[in-house]
Amino acid sequence: MKAKKIYLVRHGETEFNKLGMVQGSGIDSNLNETGRAQARAFYEAYKNVKFDKVYTSKLRRTHQSVEQFINSGLPWQQLYGLNEISWGHKEGRSTTAADNEQYVNMLYAWSQGDYTQKVYGGESPAEVQERQKIAMKYIVANEEEENILVCMHGRAIRILLCLLTGIELKHMDQFIHSNLCLYLLNYENEKFTIERAYDVNHLRNMREIV
Repeated sequence: MKAKKIYLVRHGETEFNKLGMVQGSGIDSNLNETGRAQARAFYEAYKNVKFDKVYTSKLRRTHQSVEQFINSGLPWQQLYGLNEISWGHKEGRSTTAADNEQYVNMLYAWSQGDYTQKVYGGESPAEVQERQKIAMKYIVANEEEENILVCMHGRAIRILLCLLTGIELKHMDQFIHSNLCLYLLNYENEKFTIERAYDVNHLRNMREIV
């Protein structure tokens, strides 16, 4: 199987991000002005990379983050497996003290190796990884695609990077993320390695591109 480079980015900022509200997979929000500026800055930095295809989640904020690449004529496919983790009944609202306590307790359970813990109506990390396995198997099977742009979500990226690098999920928080950050991955001999982690250099001159 041919070697690949996967440019994995998180979507740009939304008003939910700005206000500290929970989105998850159940809130299909748009980028705000800052998010659109981040998307333009990323495009300017990487528009000369010869991408073979763009993959996004099913949610608008990922489509909008790579919209200029899509509009340039690149093939584009949406995969449910790339969606953010579902935060169930917490989605679409600000967090309360009780929410924060429950979240801390859940993170602790994950850190102890219990990857089945989830909020009411939501998904566990184990469940997210199962759908991510299907999505990544599909992506790497397309041998003609060597340079791939993938746009998805913060918690889902942490879970995916554990899956691809063979790291236990309890260590997922080592993978830092922010809006429109980049992880550059190499895929060769059926193994993934991280070439660049949490790269935000393309956002340094964002004000000049707005």
